[in-house]
Amino acid sequence: MLNSIVEKKKDIIAQDKQKESLEQLKQQITKGDFSFSKALKKNDWSLIAECKLASPSKGVLCDQYTTSELAKIYEENGATVLSVHTDNHFKGKLEDLRTISNLVNIPVLRKEFIIDEYQIYQARAYGASAILLIAAILTKEQLQRFLDLAKSLGMDCLVEVHDEAELDMVLKTDAEIIGINNRNLKIFKTDINNTISLMKKCPADKIIISESGLNNRSDIEKVKACGVKGVLIGEGLVKAENIASAVKDFLLQ
Repeated sequence: MLNSIVEKKKDIIAQDKQKESLEQLKQQITKGDFSFSKALKKNDWSLIAECKLASPSKGVLCDQYTTSELAKIYEENGATVLSVHTDNHFKGKLEDLRTISNLVNIPVLRKEFIIDEYQIYQARAYGASAILLIAAILTKEQLQRFLDLAKSLGMDCLVEVHDEAELDMVLKTDAEIIGINNRNLKIFKTDINNTISLMKKCPADKIIISESGLNNRSDIEKVKACGVKGVLIGEGLVKAENIASAVKDFLLQ
């Protein structure tokens, strides 16, 4: 599925470049101030709340709210930062990034399959304070180049790994914030023990975030106990009966 999405993404990027050139994007950019990492460092425990309406594997997850409405609920109930999907497999679109960045006063991460430097400039032009980089679809050289470019634009990167091999590669780069995804990409099942296992390999100076398969307070307490600094949660929030209460619960309040 990941390979299929990346192949389609190449066509989408080519279309985007036709609509808006790199030079046009650069004219819209003001340098960021690394607000995403500052927010994570300021707190002992952080929640990256995801404005997520659907997923490729589970279809529609939430039809009661728009992404903007979710963003406001998250912010009002204490979410540290937001994650905004701009990929259509998640019912996301690029314009959501600009809308939500203008709507809230907390930093926003662009959640996307980033394979081209153009997308990084695009993320900043549309208001992102940070981007997701997925180790599974990048080489070490690409990853470092993208980290350097994001830094030059004042943006942070959340670098996502799924297994020990990906983590080893990422630790050879300048990545400061690492997301451990608990989803096995081969069988699409989640297991929070993936975070617990990989945390043993993570240096103490990295900010580690646990992602996927975190559905209740007990899951959160388990990953916090092994030393992660926060969680990224989408499905567990949007499918909750009371989203506001769920935000506070995942913040361990």
